[in-house]
Amino acid sequence: MDLFQMMEAKAKETESPLAARLRPKTIDEVVGQKHILAKDKLLYRAIKADKLTSVIFYGPPGTGKTTIAKVIANTTKANFCQINATVAGKKDMEDVVNAAKESLGMYGKKTILFIDEIHRFNKSQQDYLLPFVEDGTLVLIGATTENPYFEVNGALLSRSAVFELKLLTPDDIKELIRRALTDKDNGLGGFDADITDEALEFLADLAGGDARRALNAIELGVMTTERSEDGKIHITLPVAEECIQRRAVLFDKDGDNHYDTISAFIKSMRGSDPDAAVYYLAKMLYAGESVTFIARRMMICASEDVGNADPQALVVATAAAQAVERVGMPEANLILSQAAIYIATAPKSNSCTIAIEGATETVKKTGNLPVPTHLQDAHYKGAAKLGHGIGYKYAHDYKNHYVKQQYLPYELSGTEFYKPSFNGYEQKIAEHMKKIKKEAEGED
Repeated sequence: MDLFQMMEAKAKETESPLAARLRPKTIDEVVGQKHILAKDKLLYRAIKADKLTSVIFYGPPGTGKTTIAKVIANTTKANFCQINATVAGKKDMEDVVNAAKESLGMYGKKTILFIDEIHRFNKSQQDYLLPFVEDGTLVLIGATTENPYFEVNGALLSRSAVFELKLLTPDDIKELIRRALTDKDNGLGGFDADITDEALEFLADLAGGDARRALNAIELGVMTTERSEDGKIHITLPVAEECIQRRAVLFDKDGDNHYDTISAFIKSMRGSDPDAAVYYLAKMLYAGESVTFIARRMMICASEDVGNADPQALVVATAAAQAVERVGMPEANLILSQAAIYIATAPKSNSCTIAIEGATETVKKTGNLPVPTHLQDAHYKGAAKLGHGIGYKYAHDYKNHYVKQQYLPYELSGTEFYKPSFNGYEQKIAEHMKKIKKEAEGED
């Protein structure tokens, strides 16, 4: 490297974004992802021992996929090459493969190829890599924000270990921000800046688990905020709001306002007011509430307040809960909005809630009542001698697939726990039950 190249490299190092400068050099410096990087985990041990096989890192932006790849580059004795699937072509891959073959053949040295955005490669590009991964010419590290089980060639996937990276927790983000403000070599430690607790909390929440977003915000804050009379740069809540371009909403996720807002959200859906429901939903999302928390509460509401008046409400809520985990913010707000409006506008019934509450109270009061003998299991040897199953009527042998017989314990004969309302689909349930019981009585 000549003097000009050294100066250029130094300039890139100092002018690079904070998130790039703060990338850890060793695996022990990585923040978060303890489910795969704790000291007893396979990935940690493989990186430490320099025995990594092909892997794919899958997770939302800013969770550390490239960071871990860079750590591997710093610790491995193998050659390390990096390409980005958004711009790389077949010629780039051929050059890497040829160099890898030469290195392995002449020096016995492996080559690790890191492909960022690997889901951008089409099938033929992924197929090209397959034989070289299979014969050990290349050790592949793929990084993707998309589900690899949908976007990566199945044959390539079967030869790789998939590690899912999770969104960083607010505590992880706080640790990174504090590190950024104190690191004098690669961070902002030379600027003599500090941050208030409320500003730190705000940025950690609004980052949404994305380290890059938090670090970009704190860097902008430090670089654009004038020093106070004491000569220091103070990152306060108003400064943090400007940096991330979002105003803090009164929404303490551990305080009363949190519970008041989620309560209003649920009661608005229960009360069939879609406008209020989406308002409180927007307020929670804007303030950084967890989308999985919101989705869980919606699934509960779908059963508790809609129930069988519209059985599809629970299906929609459950699908939404699964979708937001795969999609993440900001698009998850569309999914939650659709589900909240569906639940709010669905016909309502709490009959299922009343049924399980009544049955639970009865169990508490009556204890362990015996199951009627004809309903008891008759499949094991000796059951017949005990009379188990004798006299049981198989419902499918009768008209309407219904026959009147004792199902509840005899002590609870005639008790009704479920009383369907006449809203939505429950009206059909009520009519159906009335019809089959009436026709069965007519046959007695």
